[in-house]
Amino acid sequence: MTPPDPSSPRLTFGRFLADAAGRHGDRVAVTSATRSLTYAELHAEVRRLARALVGAGVVKGTRVAVWMANSPEWIVAAYAVGKLGAVLVPVNTFASSAERDHILRHSDASVLLLQPALGKHRFLDDLLAERVGIAGGLAGSLRVHALPQLRRVVTLGASPGGGVEAWDDLLARAAGVPEALLDAIDADVEPGDDGLLIYTSGTTSLPKGVVHTQRAAVLQGHRFADFMRFDADDVLYTTYPFFWTAGIAMSIGGAFAAGARLLVQEVFEPGAALELMERERATAVHAWPHQHKALGEHPSAAGRDLACLQKVEVSSPLAALAGVEQDVYAAGASYGLTETFTICSAIPADAPASQRHACNGRPWPGMTLRIVDPESGAPLATGEAGEIAVKGVTLMRGYHKVAPEQVFDADGYFRTQDGGSLDAEGYLHWTGRLSNLIKTGGANVSPVEIQELLEGHPELKLGIPVGIGHPTLGEVIVLCAVAVDGTAPTEDAVRGWLRERLAAYKVPKRVLFFEAGELSYTGNQKVQVAPLVEAAQRRLEAEAAEIDGHRYGPA
Repeated sequence: MTPPDPSSPRLTFGRFLADAAGRHGDRVAVTSATRSLTYAELHAEVRRLARALVGAGVVKGTRVAVWMANSPEWIVAAYAVGKLGAVLVPVNTFASSAERDHILRHSDASVLLLQPALGKHRFLDDLLAERVGIAGGLAGSLRVHALPQLRRVVTLGASPGGGVEAWDDLLARAAGVPEALLDAIDADVEPGDDGLLIYTSGTTSLPKGVVHTQRAAVLQGHRFADFMRFDADDVLYTTYPFFWTAGIAMSIGGAFAAGARLLVQEVFEPGAALELMERERATAVHAWPHQHKALGEHPSAAGRDLACLQKVEVSSPLAALAGVEQDVYAAGASYGLTETFTICSAIPADAPASQRHACNGRPWPGMTLRIVDPESGAPLATGEAGEIAVKGVTLMRGYHKVAPEQVFDADGYFRTQDGGSLDAEGYLHWTGRLSNLIKTGGANVSPVEIQELLEGHPELKLGIPVGIGHPTLGEVIVLCAVAVDGTAPTEDAVRGWLRERLAAYKVPKRVLFFEAGELSYTGNQKVQVAPLVEAAQRRLEAEAAEIDGHRYGPA
């Protein structure tokens, strides 16, 4: 399939789903553990919720936060928000209380749609306990000083009372909103309207709010369907979180653009995932490397019939189970980031392996890459290594509440802090990050956030998180710490202290203690990170440490 021109007026959430329902109405769009929805049924549920949100006062530009796991309900909520021209604010289901409040307050969210619990996490109970103004407030007219823009909280299922509205009560508001009014609202939504505000960790301590247009998200769905060679017969199992761009564009958008079926789990569990893939005859998998490993090593894997699974990389442990023996399909020849709504440079997943392994693709139509000097910002010649800068049709509109001149250079390029070069044929060669950002299990983690938090630890003089290479997670977080004189903090105690204050994926896998004299410093007395990474690596290898299935040093 050929992606639409970036100038197409169909590149809004409302028109994208309406087009998919028109073409594939009777085909199943999404399947979870509890239900399936055809494209026609999904479209009908989106329209009903959109009308209900109008009845609740949502207008174009309203910030609506969605705090749910990967599920049909998340998709319905997201597309209903988009159909109204409101701005979707996905909330990370791994977020700590502080991170949750930062996202809600910084985004100016006035409506929060959430599920009450996910696994051991009690989203609603924690929110009501920590923000008593919600529990004691009036539904639809909340007044909470810590979240000053928030007016309405709606939960899936029954309401506990107070200022929380039940899902069915919200849906009942649809009865007072004519279908014709919804159509009129939808008609006034443009591809260039703000559509999403996505929070991602950067090199600063707090997550940044990345503002994207509706066009960016919808266009990327079409492009990813083409990139992965999806069609209406494909069945895609995904673990990519819907609160990040990969889940929205690569999984939801890529499947829907092709009329394919999407398989979702609220919580990744390899046995249940294998059962779902086998039962629904999955043809493709979106999962992080450590999840591929867990799927391939599960005790039930060898007995599963996964012969339909053909759009999988030969390096995945699932490939042998599916009978995939040749490297004829992979998504590796690509480059992108949250700020470009995933991929901005790629070649098709079925391109020759020799080509895929040699580069990170060419810029997609409407995208421009430039290699610049990391210090001066001056453009570099072909073949020279420097910092990757990007601009184009899927580049973010900016960071929320940050002046444009602090985000883009004088030519409108975004400096990515990634290193690379462009060859004579225009292919990108990515060489790694130029910043200290840690990427673990597909998530970005800011060392600054953890470091600033540790300033409040009573027994640590210093704590520097570093990323150590890992074969399936990419990197693992290791904390290099210096204890306060006269104290003797333990590794378990420090990790436990952090676990109470951080999302689980940000908690270091190990804590290594150093003497202050063992660290290297710059001229202005800042700890040098590169020597610290090397020292941590040596320490792990010396003790033959095992972290998430990988042993460092001698076996």
